[in-house]
Amino acid sequence: MIPIRLAALSKRYGDNPPVLAGIELTIAPGELFFLLGPSGCGKSTLLRCIAGFLVPDSGGIWFGDREVTRVPPEQRETGMVFQSYALWPHMTVAQNVAFGLEVRKVTKAECARRVAEALEQVGLTELAQRPIPQLSGGQQQRVALARALVIRPQVLLLDEPLSNLDAKLRLEMRAEIRRICKETGLTTIYVTHDQKEALSMADRMAVLHQGRLVQLGTPQDVYRRPANRFVADFIGESNFVAGRITRRTGLEAEVDTPWGHLHSTACQLAAKTGDACLVSVRPESIRFTDQPTGPNRLDLTVAGCTYLGEMAQWLLAAGTDRLKVVELQPRPRADGLAVTCEVSADDVVVLPPETAGAAG
Repeated sequence: MIPIRLAALSKRYGDNPPVLAGIELTIAPGELFFLLGPSGCGKSTLLRCIAGFLVPDSGGIWFGDREVTRVPPEQRETGMVFQSYALWPHMTVAQNVAFGLEVRKVTKAECARRVAEALEQVGLTELAQRPIPQLSGGQQQRVALARALVIRPQVLLLDEPLSNLDAKLRLEMRAEIRRICKETGLTTIYVTHDQKEALSMADRMAVLHQGRLVQLGTPQDVYRRPANRFVADFIGESNFVAGRITRRTGLEAEVDTPWGHLHSTACQLAAKTGDACLVSVRPESIRFTDQPTGPNRLDLTVAGCTYLGEMAQWLLAAGTDRLKVVELQPRPRADGLAVTCEVSADDVVVLPPETAGAAG
C-alpha cells in the first residue's frame, strides 16, 4: 500500500480554459478514493495524468516517495480498468487475464498460478476457458478487474467501470468492487459521475467542478456539509433559499429568509451579522408535524405530490418558493392544504451566497 500525492497539477488544451487548475490532493495508502463530478469537470483527465497517459503542464505526481510525473505508464505499476473493459474478444477469460503477465515475461508456471488467484478473487474460476463474447456484462467487468489485479499493481485505477451495466447489476458490483479493493489493500482511485456510486463505496471523495477541486471529504461530510451550492445540488437534492445572517457564533447562525426565521448549527462560511448567505435544506430533513418542538417551523401549503408507495415526494409552497419534501409511509394530503413542517438546526446548512457558490 502506498500513498499518492498530487501537487499543483494543471493541464490545458490549446487556448481553452484549463481542464485541471492547480489540483492539490493526498490519497492515503489503501484508500478507496473517488473522483466525482459532471462531464467535463476534469476527473478523467486527472485519472489519465495519474496513469501516465497524459503529462500535466505543471505540478507533480508522487507514488509514495517516488515522483512519477513523467514516468511512462508501463513503469508506474498501476492497474487500469477502462469503461469499455478493452478485452480481447478472440481470447478466453484466462488468456485475457494472463496477457499483462506474458508481456512482462512471467514464467508459465507463475503466470498460471497468478491467473488462477486473480480469477478466484473476482469469482470467475469456473469460467476460465470461456470466450469473452459468451460472458455477461458483469462477468466481463470482473475479467477486466482480474486483469488489472493479476499484475499486482501498487495503484488500481478505475474509469467509470460500471457505467455499461444495468441498474441491478451496478448495485451488485458496487459491493463486490469495494470488497476486492479492501481485501487486496490496494490504493484505489475510482472515477464516476454517479453520486450514489460514490456515496455507497468511497472512503473519501473529491468533487471537481470546472477543473478545480471544490470539496474533499468522506461521503457523509460531503453530503451533510456541502461547501457551496454546486456541491449541494450535485450530490443529491436540496432546497435553496437566499437569506441574511442576523446572528453568528461559531457554527451557529440565525438567518432571515422568505421561508421564515431559521436557526442553523451548520454554518459553512465565515460571515458576520448582516451578510448575505444561501441556505440549503435536504428534502428528507423536512418533517411534517402537528406540534413543532424546535425553532425552525415552516408554515407551508401542499402544491403537489408524487406517490411512490413506501414514500412520497411532496411539493410544498412557501409564498412563491417551492420546497421538495420526502416522506416515508406517507399519508394523504390534498393540494392547497395548509401544513406545518419543521427541520433540525443541524440540517439547515448555511452556504456562501449564490453568486459565490455558483462558481464552485
